[in-house]
Amino acid sequence: MQIIPISLPTPFPVGDVNVYLIKDEPLTLIDTGAKTPESLAALREGLRMKANCTLADIKRIVLTHTHEDHFGLAHTILDEARGVQVLVHAWETGHLAKRFDKDSHGLLLKRAGVNEEEIINVEKLFTAVDNYSDPLDASVCDELFDDGVIEFTSGSLRVVHTPGHTPGSCSLLRESDRTVIAGDCVLKRITPNPILSPDPVDKTRRFRSLEEYLVSLARLRSFAPTLIYGGHGEAITDYEELFHRYLRLIRERGAVMLSKVANTGSTASEVAHAVFPNAHGIHRFLALSEASAHLDLLVAEGKLAIEMQTEVEFYRPY
Repeated sequence: MQIIPISLPTPFPVGDVNVYLIKDEPLTLIDTGAKTPESLAALREGLRMKANCTLADIKRIVLTHTHEDHFGLAHTILDEARGVQVLVHAWETGHLAKRFDKDSHGLLLKRAGVNEEEIINVEKLFTAVDNYSDPLDASVCDELFDDGVIEFTSGSLRVVHTPGHTPGSCSLLRESDRTVIAGDCVLKRITPNPILSPDPVDKTRRFRSLEEYLVSLARLRSFAPTLIYGGHGEAITDYEELFHRYLRLIRERGAVMLSKVANTGSTASEVAHAVFPNAHGIHRFLALSEASAHLDLLVAEGKLAIEMQTEVEFYRPY
């Protein structure tokens, strides 16, 4: 069961994305790349050069999560390779419609202290990003289940639900040699952003992304992985070191967030601006996502209190 990495260009600041071809029966592609002519051309070339196959040969697509750089070409592949099975976790919904839901995301942004003009700007940004993917009808998608098994002729991959970067993010474990395909859960050079998302069970609540992410990191550690293929950058052979580095960075960033909370109380938007004063465009939303996630973790740890004032959440020190 050969795992073949293929690097594809993206139009996003994160740079190239890694997708993975499982050269076995059924021929399976893990993630697809963004919907751009450059990415599609690179995918065709990668399949031809590395595996002597074409898009039409693909029989199954597994999505680690549904950000545009990871699933944008899925519909294109479905059009070219008829009858392809698509597997994705039920908590991932970005592949079904626009990633920004005005009702749920708008409510969460308002609670975070974001004004109406900025909410409109965030919606415009996500509308532009939507151009790099085509929605998938629910009827063509089958569900990934935690601890489920994806079978191949000569092996299998175990599904490990690793929420954090998104609610439905999944990793795939080859238990025979403890190799993991981790999507954006684990990256060599950068820490994944805990994207601000509605809770998949109750969309009126914010998903506790960083709390869930810490659990996901620990769960991956429990498998003692020997090799981890990430969604961006090079493979990881020293997960134990990376695990502790991630924890240290999360604690350090949390301390910075805590220091920016005023004694009289601050919103997540105010803290994000204080920590990332030069963030603009999509980076402004990513800054807000990180601030919200860290503030929620500080509340869970008993270091901050949270209270609602006129439909806006304020954090204050105990």
